Amino acid sequence: MATRQLGMVMHGVTGRMGMNQHLVRSILAIRNEGGVLLSNGDRVMPDPILIGRNPERMEQLAKEHGVARYGTDLDAALANPADSVFFDAGTTQMRPALVKKAIAAGKHIYCEKPVATNLADALELYRLAKRAGIKHGVVQDKLFLPGLQKLAMLRRAGFFGDILSVRGEFGYWVFEGDLQPAQRPSWNYRSEEGGGIILDMICHWRYVLDNLFGAVKAVSCTGATHIEERVNEAGVRYKATADDAAYATFELDSGTQKPIIAQINSSWCTRVRRDDLVTFHVDGTHGSAVAGLHDCVTQARVNTPKPVWNPDVRQGLDFMSHWQQVPDTTFIDNGFKTQWQLFIRHVCEDAPYKWDLLEGAKGVQLVECALDSWRERRWIDVPTLHA
Repeated sequence: MATRQLGMVMHGVTGRMGMNQHLVRSILAIRNEGGVLLSNGDRVMPDPILIGRNPERMEQLAKEHGVARYGTDLDAALANPADSVFFDAGTTQMRPALVKKAIAAGKHIYCEKPVATNLADALELYRLAKRAGIKHGVVQDKLFLPGLQKLAMLRRAGFFGDILSVRGEFGYWVFEGDLQPAQRPSWNYRSEEGGGIILDMICHWRYVLDNLFGAVKAVSCTGATHIEERVNEAGVRYKATADDAAYATFELDSGTQKPIIAQINSSWCTRVRRDDLVTFHVDGTHGSAVAGLHDCVTQARVNTPKPVWNPDVRQGLDFMSHWQQVPDTTFIDNGFKTQWQLFIRHVCEDAPYKWDLLEGAKGVQLVECALDSWRERRWIDVPTLHA
């Protein structure tokens, strides 16, 4: 069978996520495995050109990872007909302009989320892509996590019965930059540069909730800037202007008149005392489950302990021992790589692919609704998004 090249322009891969997850663990890993296998037995070999602003950094990155093509001229890269895909993992503020330029050049689009900082720009990208007749996709990486795939399997198996509620906890302590260097870039804490945990994380929770539990119908959200001053990469103190924590409640469509209630806390100002940096606790009439990034434990109705409230006596039940691990019965590959493979098949053989720019726009829509809720101190309905 034949092997063909798929030229792609990769922008924004000098950052942690773009370099580690998309370049090294996805595209280069796919190349090392001999490309993406198509349904007819052919293989597609990604052929990236790395584009960024710093020529020395681009040369270093390319040489370090054995990539032959790199540069700083995006317009020239987009003008090359041999490169049919444009990928962006740069800053959210720059993304709409870059994606529009790539659409105008006739490229298929694959990009990180959020796709824009506002819904109007996000919908414009979708409409432009649809009008141009190109393929387009948005990274929805958490759907491919082993822990969440186990949750999806439990739901397909009917384990939960009727789902009642979902409780999510995400976050960790991001150091302020004085006692220890911060683990995240300083722009994350400046709203004028596209920072803020609501913009960063609520778009994730939209696709997780929509795909695993039920469509989001309403949101109530309170944000906070708990740490008001931080120290940047140069050791200079600056005022944090973006939210660093968000406490949100969602109503989800259960298929009945009674909604599923989801609560998700997102914080860069919390110290972790749970199984993972993100956990989802799902309660249903027949059983419950708690999933992290990789592991998932369950408790069925017949195995549920029967505690009695008595504040005068130390609790005698070991609640953690009443949960059972969902076994690792199949190999689950890196989620970013898996989604890249699906998108490449979508481009090359029109294989099904549902996570398009409209799905990305839904994430931005929920961000705007959450921000409105925080500002107006009320529940906000999330209308069906019409393209």
